[in-house]
Amino acid sequence: MTHWLTSAPAVEPVTLAELRAQLRLVQTEEDGLLASLIRAAREHVEQVTRRALITQGWRIALDGWPAGRILRLPLAPVLSVTAVTVYGADGMPVTLAPAAWTLRRGTEPARLVVAPDTGSGVEPVNGLEIDFTAGYGASPGAVPEALRQAVRLLAAHWYENREAGTDLAMASLPFGLDRLLVPFRMPLL
Repeated sequence: MTHWLTSAPAVEPVTLAELRAQLRLVQTEEDGLLASLIRAAREHVEQVTRRALITQGWRIALDGWPAGRILRLPLAPVLSVTAVTVYGADGMPVTLAPAAWTLRRGTEPARLVVAPDTGSGVEPVNGLEIDFTAGYGASPGAVPEALRQAVRLLAAHWYENREAGTDLAMASLPFGLDRLLVPFRMPLL
């Protein structure tokens, strides 16, 4: 299974003003750097926890149906599945009707269950793709505060320790970050 981002988050879970407050900065000359640190910190938190913080679109590609036609989606929280596309022997895409599959969001990871007889008459000889939307919501306020704090903590750490050369800078992650992220880590299955 391969997955990739199809639509990036429209905003970050932490604003420039919030990071400036964390760092006790008043000037705005380094806002470009701060914005890139926020994005990098969000991406790191998302990778470690396997969670999408702000609403974003993803696509999964598979060679064929998993056992029992039950697919565990690789990110959480899943908001919706927007399309299930099957590529038959002729290589042409066939989009399955929503009645042919069910999204089960009650567990983590969420599961997509495809009916044994989809009614399309197409088997995924040339693979299949699933498009879905993941994230806590479209605004920073929808993201759990512990995850927002982890982004602030990590971005501030990278701002304060821009070069490796001191014992503190050599600690690549700030103390306490793991404690903020552990409750949110989704296991690999």
